[in-house]
Amino acid sequence: MVRREKARGFTVIELLVVLAALALLLSVAAPRYVQHVDRARDTALRHNLHAMRDAIDKFYSDQGRYPKELPELVERRYLRAIPVDPVTSRADTWVAVPPRTGNADGEGVFDVRSGAREIASDGSSYASW
Repeated sequence: MVRREKARGFTVIELLVVLAALALLLSVAAPRYVQHVDRARDTALRHNLHAMRDAIDKFYSDQGRYPKELPELVERRYLRAIPVDPVTSRADTWVAVPPRTGNADGEGVFDVRSGAREIASDGSSYASW
């Protein structure tokens, strides 16, 4: 007489219950994760804008003029590198704002803004920051 041992493993019902529980957990966690990623991107953009504006102000204080272009801040070592815009994921999408008055030729970079066209979570445009 041959004895058969009981086969080990999971039934289809057990697997379906586990998959349903995982799906429920993911449906709760995924939106929160996306929300945190968006908030981190907004914070990084604010930080990058602050760093570049501070470098422009220091350049103006030292040189008596505004930089002609953003790469001049790197050449003169006011920045190590042009930071990446976290919304567009590129460093070449920054929009340079020329000075309104005080500069005879009206050239230079007085301010910098994001080149992103998206809307932030607070309802404002990234380009207006």
